[in-house]
Amino acid sequence: MEMTTKQLGTLMLAAALLAGTCLLSAPANADTAAGEATFKAKCAGCHGADGKGKEAMKTQDMSSAEVQKMSDADLSGIITAGKGKMPAYKTLTPDQVKDLVSYIRSLKK
Repeated sequence: MEMTTKQLGTLMLAAALLAGTCLLSAPANADTAAGEATFKAKCAGCHGADGKGKEAMKTQDMSSAEVQKMSDADLSGIITAGKGKMPAYKTLTPDQVKDLVSYIRSLKK
């Protein structure tokens, strides 16, 4: 059975979409323990060792619903680029940022 160009294109598009869906739904291989170590080294000074924030500095409680409802991409962007008084951490590798986001997720109330 020969396929037309249109049929072949449709098949290729379906395969690409299916592959993309599989990639997007794959679990992140984040290392939460490594994220905790990074948090203690880079974030705890302002956000507290427990991630609850520091009232005197008016920093975010990482376990709050406001933070937890943010997407991983939003959290990664804030970590990397900074926001408000929070400095950018451009020296962190993508894996370190992913691990840090995983640790922040573990702080849910």
